[in-house]
Amino acid sequence: MIEAVIIDDEIKAIQSLTWELTNFSNEIKVVASFTDPYEALNYLETSSPDCLFLDIEMPVMDGFQFMQKIKERDFPVVITTAYNQYAIKALKNEAIDYLLKPIDTDDLNDTIAKIKKYNQKNGTIDRLERLLLDFNSNVINKRITLNTDGKLLFLDSDEILYAESDGNYSTIYLEEGKKVVITKKLKEVDGLLPLENFYRVHNSYIVNINKIKEYVKTDGYLVLKSDDQIPVSRQKKSNFLDLI
Repeated sequence: MIEAVIIDDEIKAIQSLTWELTNFSNEIKVVASFTDPYEALNYLETSSPDCLFLDIEMPVMDGFQFMQKIKERDFPVVITTAYNQYAIKALKNEAIDYLLKPIDTDDLNDTIAKIKKYNQKNGTIDRLERLLLDFNSNVINKRITLNTDGKLLFLDSDEILYAESDGNYSTIYLEEGKKVVITKKLKEVDGLLPLENFYRVHNSYIVNINKIKEYVKTDGYLVLKSDDQIPVSRQKKSNFLDLI
């Protein structure tokens, strides 16, 4: 079952799309809807739906601005609008599809097929990477598997200093000044790293605990053996101090 979220400043538009989706009730259901984009952003901080139906023309924040503010997007976005001039911009912002209001049932059927294909493809890739990760986790140095530039890269976890979020991308910083950029969000990278050696000290950073040289309490940041300085968020501070 596909779990969908709808964001639109017009209540009637939300009701109309929700009603249209009842025609596909065995495949998709609306788990949340919002007229306020800031409330939607707060929701997405702790929840990850299978897809998002997003209106473009909203007075507080338009749909494209909203997409840029999503810190970690691991779900497909479908643009919904009464105006057809946004199609190209929707594609450039990596929306999976574009629906014109009033939404046609046949168009919606095609969109749901695209959502299913997107989620199945991503799920298959994640399962393959998990299998490779599990295969390599038994070696002494605990290697991890990263998908980058069309290839699978195997790294010893001890090589990694820290990982940094950059929206839909992450940068893995290695010893000797090397780094690797991958098309994975930090949440996904966190799931690949050994729990006993890595900790997410900030929404934007994961650190290798074994590479920490000092913690500056007054300013709330770590200094790694490489002399890189990594901030520790207030929310993570207590648990981090208990860990070390």
